[in-house]
Amino acid sequence: MTKGPLARRDFRRLWLAGLISDTGDWLLLVSLPILVYQLTGSPLQTSFAFLVELVPAVLLGPVAGHLADRFDRRRMLVAIAAVQAVALLPLLVVRDRGDLPVLYAVIAVEAAMLALFAPAKNALLPTLVPDDQLVAANSLVGLNQNLGRLAGGALGGLLLTVDGLPVIVAADLVTFVVAAVLIAGVRAGTPTRDHTTPPDRPGPGGAFRGRRIRAGLAVAALAGSAQGIFAVLFVVWVARELGGGAAETGLLRGVQAIGAIGLGLLLATARRTPGPATLIAAGAGVFGLLSAAVWNGPAVTSALPVYVALFIVVGAPGIAMLTGLVSLLQQESTDGARGRVFGVFGAVFDGSSGAGMLAAGLLADRLGVMPLLDLQAALYLAAGGTALLLLRRPAPSALVGGRGHGVERDTERVAVHGHELRVVEEPFGAPVAGRGDEGPAADRDPAVGGEDRAGQLPGEVRRR
Repeated sequence: MTKGPLARRDFRRLWLAGLISDTGDWLLLVSLPILVYQLTGSPLQTSFAFLVELVPAVLLGPVAGHLADRFDRRRMLVAIAAVQAVALLPLLVVRDRGDLPVLYAVIAVEAAMLALFAPAKNALLPTLVPDDQLVAANSLVGLNQNLGRLAGGALGGLLLTVDGLPVIVAADLVTFVVAAVLIAGVRAGTPTRDHTTPPDRPGPGGAFRGRRIRAGLAVAALAGSAQGIFAVLFVVWVARELGGGAAETGLLRGVQAIGAIGLGLLLATARRTPGPATLIAAGAGVFGLLSAAVWNGPAVTSALPVYVALFIVVGAPGIAMLTGLVSLLQQESTDGARGRVFGVFGAVFDGSSGAGMLAAGLLADRLGVMPLLDLQAALYLAAGGTALLLLRRPAPSALVGGRGHGVERDTERVAVHGHELRVVEEPFGAPVAGRGDEGPAADRDPAVGGEDRAGQLPGEVRRR
């Protein structure tokens, strides 16, 4: 029986560090906006705190990606965790409204460190597990984020109410220190590359020339816009359509993690998992259909238990889509460009979320809440449709090898060690003509100096 990702020491340390760090992130980023509201009583000041959390990810995403490709990722993650711990200390002097600039500064620094952390972690992970365990590994990472949200979010509000800010600072500081120690013990991974992979550190834009990478970023933009609309209008929908308040809003948001954790565990422990593109298309499509059902459900019933059940289910396609996106970008990017890909991915998603929030805030009174929520569902459906492009057969213009096989392929030319190779994009899931489906490992062997395999031309590399 094949051992899962957690059987690998270095991944296990990175995963545990991520769980502890995610809990600390949610502990802080939930409690600080609450504290802003307690000090000011102003919704505007509170919304500004959330905006300060969002801006660093948009501005620093591309920079974070370059750093993740330039420096040792393990050491970079350790350094980021250390900075996160030190940056908490100014919170100990916060006493009243006059200390708001200190609060905003700490929120900005912590959000900036989180923006640097994510691309480095996502770029490091594929070097710690084999390709066939990427989906399972990313499912475990997604599981972390939901467990961290459940534990850290609840603890943040509780500790702030009971013991105040100093206890939160102490607890969060411990999480960052423990995470840094765990990551420091991770041995340097081996890039999952082979001699047919294009050279690392491509020129400007080179990291994003792949069709699947561009499609993945398009999905991220659509899903981010939908998430932004949801973030602004969900509270309004609960109040107007269900007649609920803060308790009902918190309950529905919280139970989403149940579905996400359930599917995350299933993907992490399954002997075989769907491919990333399938997860993206199915996850986004089902998310859109469920969203449409939820938003329009009050026309039939406003019974809270019905929506608790629906929101539990909604958590599952969400983690499927995210797991598929991360796995896809990891597989389709080279090790030397992976950090930049994830830096841009974070910037695209968070930037689109900000645009969705802005659009919802400006248009809700003019167009109404329900039309915008229906648009949110449609955006997820569009994301699912875009993901289907990852599975389509390449255009007939890329027909190669007219030796009776009639296989349609995308082609591109790359230079490897001074030789020109033609990289062939096989249809996703299709067997290689003339020899059956021997699996990814066999596809990586180039034919050199003649027709080494049936249907494969000299200087040609098949890639799925």
